[in-house]
Amino acid sequence: MLAVEWHPMEQTALHSLAWGPELTTGDARMDATHETFVELLNQLMALPPEAQMPLYLRVIDHTVEHFAQEERWMLATGFAPENCHALQHASILETLQAVRTHTDQGDNTLIGRLAVALAEWFPQHAATMDAGLALHLQSLGYDTRTETLPEDSPVRPATMSGCGSVSCSG
Repeated sequence: MLAVEWHPMEQTALHSLAWGPELTTGDARMDATHETFVELLNQLMALPPEAQMPLYLRVIDHTVEHFAQEERWMLATGFAPENCHALQHASILETLQAVRTHTDQGDNTLIGRLAVALAEWFPQHAATMDAGLALHLQSLGYDTRTETLPEDSPVRPATMSGCGSVSCSG
């Protein structure tokens, strides 16, 4: 078996995700949740594999709530439950749980690899699906802080099947 020496400073420098304007969506609550997600990923990538599990469990908990929050907003503003944005969330959550299972069975390399993959995936997701969702919410006057629509909103829940991306045609 090949021994690999851990160099956390190199790992952090090679694999980190900087929070910045290119990750913002225009919705303060969504952006705060995303910033926390980025911070957790960066912390996770800085840890050696044998020390990652406690923080990884926090990442899972945060991600479950992060995605549930967005999906509540989607349903409240007219997205069908099976929209592609929510389906992508489900795929990520399934992967998070699968990695946890494999790590529990002794493979301690997967958490770091998944963290790097999430850091590569997230900017595109935020710039397309999440920014599109934020734009949709703003166009309806939806308040993500109170999770309410204006009383005169014409939106009927579960009518929109698109992904919430500005590049999605559905």
